[in-house]
This record gives sequence, structure tokens and C-alpha cells, in this order.
Amino acid sequence: MKRQVVLDTETTGLKPEDGHRIVEIGAVELIDGKKTGKTFYSLVNPERHIPEEVVKVHQIDDEKVKDSPKFRDVA
Repeated sequence: MKRQVVLDTETTGLKPEDGHRIVEIGAVELIDGKKTGKTFYSLVNPERHIPEEVVKVHQIDDEKVKDSPKFRDVA
């Protein structure tokens, strides 16, 4: 049996060294390449402004994440 967890994230930008952070996390579990039905999804409050050029990519803005948990609470 081969178990995999496929992760997807969206961020405030591409450079962590510039303080960019995660704004969305999604995960899907696969067993032998087939979805098991186990999933995880959460918006994440990055505690910083999400630049407009990034919002155009993933449509997640400051308003959408303002009441979301912080990364330390999701992790």
C-alpha cells in the first residue's frame, strides 16, 4: 500500500525572505493513487497585507482571511 498526501498552498508572494506567508492550505490523501475521501482545507490569516497582484492570481484578499486562523493554529 502506497500512501501519499498531496498538498497545495497559496501565498502572499514567492519570497519567504521578504516575509511572504501562506494564505491557504489544501491536502488530499491518496492510497495507491486513489483518493480516499480524506481532505483538509483552510484559509490562513497571514498577518500581513496580500498584494493586489497576488489577489489577481488566487482571488484571496485581506477581507477573506481576516477572521481565519493564523498558521501556528492550523499547523
